[in-house]
Amino acid sequence: MKARVTITLKSGVLDPQGKAIESSLHGLGFEGVSGVRQGKMIELDLPQTDEAEARAEAERMCQRLLANPVMETYRIDLES
Repeated sequence: MKARVTITLKSGVLDPQGKAIESSLHGLGFEGVSGVRQGKMIELDLPQTDEAEARAEAERMCQRLLANPVMETYRIDLES
């Protein structure tokens, strides 16, 4: 089963990379864009075939390594 983990900074946490991207977009003429936030996406091939087991495994990975729970939130999407 494939897990796709999307990790983003919590709202209220300063996102300097997002601000830099927003500034660059403005410099390229995209003046209407605002509130740019950058995140990361991680794809995992998991051995589990049961969706609940795969989600639980990905959840453990996020809690232990992939995401910083103090500053980041994450979403797990599964596909078989």
